[in-house]
Amino acid sequence: MAREYVKGTWQENRAFSPAVVTRGGKAVWLAGVGMRADEEGKSLAGNFEAQAHASLRAIGRTLERAGGKLQDIVTMTVFILDVRHGDRFVELRKQYFPAGFPASALITVAGFAHPDMMIEIQAVAVVGEE
Repeated sequence: MAREYVKGTWQENRAFSPAVVTRGGKAVWLAGVGMRADEEGKSLAGNFEAQAHASLRAIGRTLERAGGKLQDIVTMTVFILDVRHGDRFVELRKQYFPAGFPASALITVAGFAHPDMMIEIQAVAVVGEE
């Protein structure tokens, strides 16, 4: 999939691109994912980092079913419960997107659908060949 990551000035340090340009492929609109338990059903309550990793892995599995991969994400909206977790999420995102960062918004919210949730990620990916 041809994509161009538009470079910004300060955005690189925050692990996102101000814009991503794609040509060809199909758009995949992903529902918000917030994981309060891991793949084996173990609670992740109170563990922001584990919830972030589990959410990104779950999104990756969904994208595989749609014919893509996590790195096909071109934009994401990340909702976090505590603004103090923002910098940690940025560091985690760098691990998942080494070739180029998706466009992104990071928003602090007052709560989620379940009180154990600390993060929810919604995304759009472009997958397929040109």
